[in-house]
Amino acid sequence: MSKIQEKKPATMYENVMQQYNQVADSMGLNKNIKKILGITNNEIIVNFPVRMDNDEVKIFTGYRVQHNNALGPYKGGLRYHPTIDVDDARALAMWMTWKTSLAGLPFGGAKGGIKLDPRDYSIRELERITRRFTYALGDNIGPDQDIPAPDVNTNAQTMAWILDTYMSTKAPSARSQNSHIVTGKPVGSGGLEGRDRATGFGVFLTIKLFLASQGKDLKNKTFIVQGFGNVGQWASKFMVEEGAKLIAVQDAHATLYHKEGIDPVALAEHTKPRKGSIEGFEGTEEIKPEDFFGLACDILIPAALGNQINRDNAPNIQAKIIAEGANGPVTGEGEKILLERDIAIIPDILCNSGGVIGSYFEWLQNRHGEIWQLDEVMQKIEKKLTENFKKVEEAVKENKVDWRTAAYIIAISRIELAYTQRGIFP
Repeated sequence: MSKIQEKKPATMYENVMQQYNQVADSMGLNKNIKKILGITNNEIIVNFPVRMDNDEVKIFTGYRVQHNNALGPYKGGLRYHPTIDVDDARALAMWMTWKTSLAGLPFGGAKGGIKLDPRDYSIRELERITRRFTYALGDNIGPDQDIPAPDVNTNAQTMAWILDTYMSTKAPSARSQNSHIVTGKPVGSGGLEGRDRATGFGVFLTIKLFLASQGKDLKNKTFIVQGFGNVGQWASKFMVEEGAKLIAVQDAHATLYHKEGIDPVALAEHTKPRKGSIEGFEGTEEIKPEDFFGLACDILIPAALGNQINRDNAPNIQAKIIAEGANGPVTGEGEKILLERDIAIIPDILCNSGGVIGSYFEWLQNRHGEIWQLDEVMQKIEKKLTENFKKVEEAVKENKVDWRTAAYIIAISRIELAYTQRGIFP
């Protein structure tokens, strides 16, 4: 008797395509537009050499996938991670298209990165890798073509290196016109006050708005966070300031638990000299990684990588709200189980859209040659996020669907309208 093979988990790309096809069919999306949105416009793979500190030359592989630009220039992050490949970049680029459309921004969707673990390289090596990658991409990126931003394992410093490299390839008289080539830059290099906290703030705000829609608030609510990078840190800080209690945090190195609450600011300080690791934080109990998702809490924030919540661990989740700080953290099979268990999911294209909204304001600030203050920026981001949340909330009620489906309907409908009005060239 032949042995029954175990079904392989879906990839992130299979996950996003399943989401897209289900919603496209349910909303009766024009079949020709469905074909267009089901593929990527461009997929760029570059292999480039970089000299290491020991004088050895290494070859790196970088990716930039541009999904769709019907609404404006491609927009999306760059991540440095050993698992990134063109398949992941396709999925992430498509999610960016839906995210920018849902937010009502004049952007399309792109994503990319370099296959590496930044912990293996010195800061000087990372600078040379980043600059050489930027040069290799050439005119495939540009302030009115494709605007990168930080993502997993990249930050404001990474963007500053890209900015300087890109501007150095332009004529001196044209360099000042290209400061909006990237967003998420340091403030001193034309970055936006508040861009560093925008994604985490968006996660916090959508949770707050979701609870308010049910007549509840964050006071004394318990929450757990997977991933304690930029998004996890800022989301936790805002949540605790609003009266919620952080009881567990998980990263690639440790899973920490403390039922009386963990101070996210102190934990963030603890990670700085430890290359971001939460391991060894005083006053917490280290528990088994596999026990994390089953912890009793009100809210779960997956803010690490994709495909973390699946058919195996979804039945164990006790949270009543999952707020997707990461892109695609819940698989299709996992989502089905969660919805059947009446667990609400605030979808990534709404929940973590504060980052791209902040990026839009940075892009505008650079284009107009203006400098905005922090209070002004946070008001703009909060206003835009609240408007988007209300749109999705109305679509949930009107279409009698879950929050992800409602968000997708809005996002896809806006792009469909653009194609319908403009037509297909030639």
